[in-house]
Amino acid sequence: MTDPGGAAGARAGRRRGRRIVLWRHGQTPWNLERRFQGSTDIELTETGLAQARRAARLLAALAPDAIVASDLRRAAVTAAELGAVTGIEVTHHTALRETYAGVWQGLTHDEIVARHGEEYAAWKRGEPVRRGGGELETEVADRAAPVVLRHADKLPDDGTLVVVSHGGTIRTTIGRLLGLEPHHWESLGGLSNCCWSVLGEGARGWRLLEHNAGTLPEPVLGDDT
Repeated sequence: MTDPGGAAGARAGRRRGRRIVLWRHGQTPWNLERRFQGSTDIELTETGLAQARRAARLLAALAPDAIVASDLRRAAVTAAELGAVTGIEVTHHTALRETYAGVWQGLTHDEIVARHGEEYAAWKRGEPVRRGGGELETEVADRAAPVVLRHADKLPDDGTLVVVSHGGTIRTTIGRLLGLEPHHWESLGGLSNCCWSVLGEGARGWRLLEHNAGTLPEPVLGDDT
C-alpha cells in the first residue's frame, strides 16, 4: 500500500520558503559622531565602503534573486556592491529611506537629549512620537513594508530578496511583517553597520531567523540606538 502523502510531505519538508534579508548600510561619518541622520543624504566612510564590500561577498553566497534599496547614497552605494558581485540590477525606492526626524536631524545624541529630553524619553518608552516633528514609526512601516512585500511576492517559492535600508526603517519593517504591536518594536535590537536580519516564510507568516548577523559584535551606531 502506498502512502499518498509521503512523497508530497517529503517535498514540503525540504521546501525552504522565501527569505527576506534586510541589510543595513555601511558606516558613515555621522554614525561615528552619533548624529541623527534620518533622511539626510550622507555618504559612506572608507570603512563603510570596505564593510559593504566584505558583506556583499557573504550575502552573494545566499544567491539572491532580487535587490531593492533606499535611494539615499549610504544605502545605494552599499547595495551597489552586492549588485556588482551578483550581476543583479538594484531597484531603488524612496519608501525605503530612513525615518524623517525634522529638527533632530544633524543633532548628536547628547544634543537631542539636552534639547528634546521629554520627547526622547517618550519615544524610548514606546509612545507614538513624531521625533523632531517628523514621521511616526508606524508611518515608516506603512511606506516601507508594502514595498518589501511587493517585491517578495515576485520571488520564486524558495527565492531570496535583499533589502538594503537603514536601522530604523528595517526595525519597523521587521516589526510590521512579524505582526508585532508597535509598542514592542523597540524589543528588536538595532543593527550594526552592514549587518543584516533574515526573515523566513513559515506556515503562519514571516518569522525572524537571524538578527544583526554578519560580523563579530560591534557597537550599534545610528539613529536606532
